[in-house]
Amino acid sequence: MKNCQNIIERIYSDLKDIKDDGKVANYIPELGTISPNNFGAHITTAKKESFGIGDYDKKFSIQSISKILSLTLAYHLEGENLWKRVDVEPSGNAFNSLQQLDDDCGIPRNPFINAGAIVICDVLVTHLENPKDDFLKFCREIANNQTLEYCKKVAASERETGYRNFALCNFIKSFGNIKNDVEDVLDFYFHICALEMSCKELSEIFLYLTEDVKITYKEKEILNKNEAKRINAIMLTCGFYDEAGEFAFKVGLPGKSGVGGGIIAVQPNEYCIAVWSPKLNKKGNSYKGMLFLEEFTTATTSSIF
Repeated sequence: MKNCQNIIERIYSDLKDIKDDGKVANYIPELGTISPNNFGAHITTAKKESFGIGDYDKKFSIQSISKILSLTLAYHLEGENLWKRVDVEPSGNAFNSLQQLDDDCGIPRNPFINAGAIVICDVLVTHLENPKDDFLKFCREIANNQTLEYCKKVAASERETGYRNFALCNFIKSFGNIKNDVEDVLDFYFHICALEMSCKELSEIFLYLTEDVKITYKEKEILNKNEAKRINAIMLTCGFYDEAGEFAFKVGLPGKSGVGGGIIAVQPNEYCIAVWSPKLNKKGNSYKGMLFLEEFTTATTSSIF
C-alpha cells in the first residue's frame, strides 16, 4: 500500500494525546487492570506487507473479536445448517440484551451479540472432542502461530461476573436452542473471549476474510469465497452491536470490536487492519480505535463504498 506507514504514523500522532472520555471495561475486573494509555495499530496486506505503529506488538484480551473465529469454525463444520439456529440481522440493542430472545423464540438475532455467540459455542461443544483445546489448535493453525493462548485470569474474571451470560444461556436453553450443559458451554465461551493476541497477530489471522488469501484447516480450505463474503456481510451489519450503522457510515469496512479495546476491519482482497485502545465509548467500542479507522479509510480512500 502506497505511503501506508506514513499515513498510520500521522493518524497515530494526531490521535495519541486527544481527550478520550471513554472508560476501560472494568465490569470485567481483570480488564480494568490494563493501562488505558495503550494504543497501537497494525496492517497486513494480502501481499503480506506489514505496517505497524505504537503498541501493535502487545498482547491483549481480544474479547468479542474471537466471535469471528468461533463463527468461522462453526460455519466450516455445520455449513448452511448453522443459520437455522442463529439469525444474521442487526440487533439494535445492547450486546448482552435479553429483550429480543423472547419474541424470537430463543433464536439470537446474529452470531456477534452475546446470545448468538453462546449458541455458536454450543454448536462447537457438540462438534469438538475437547472444545477449549481444539479451538485453540484451530486458531494456532490458521494463524500459523503456536504462541496463541487464553488468559486464564481473564476467563476466571468473566466467569465470576458473568451473571447475565448465565441468564442468556439458560433462557436460550428453555427454547431448546442450547443442546449441551450450560456450564460447559459458558466455560468454553469465557475462554474464547479470553484469547490474547496483538494487533499484528490479529491483522494476520483474519487475512482469510480478504478472500484472495486461501488458508486451510486440516488440509481443507476454512471458507470458500461465498462463505467469506457472508461473514464479511455480518461483520458490516452486526460487528459493532448497536453502533454498526455508525461504523459503516464513517469507516465503510466490515469489522468487529471487542470490549478489550480492539477492533479489526477488512478491506476485501486488500488488507486487514487491527487497532487497540482500551477506553470504550458508550456503545462499548474503542473510542480512539473508531477514530483511527475513520481517518485511515478517508486518507487511503479504501472504504468499500
